[in-house]
Amino acid sequence: MYDSYMNEVAVSEARNRLAEVIEESRRSGEPISVTRRGRRVAVILDSAAFDRLVESADEAEDRRELAAARDDDDYVPWDEVKAALGLE
Repeated sequence: MYDSYMNEVAVSEARNRLAEVIEESRRSGEPISVTRRGRRVAVILDSAAFDRLVESADEAEDRRELAAARDDDDYVPWDEVKAALGLE
């Protein structure tokens, strides 16, 4: 059986106890690194945590794109967008 906090497991052990490893990640909310020869090759992560990471990455990318557009003066102010769409 695993410790109550497991952050790393070998591929062979993960294969043998996949359901337990997934449950531990789900229960703790912490990622579990899957290693081969001591090097991380994959990560098991609770789906809600994964969704939060993807959302954060998407938001960060949106902020970078907005900053780049502003730097290039290649954007339309929100007030103009609303007016063009008849939302005002």
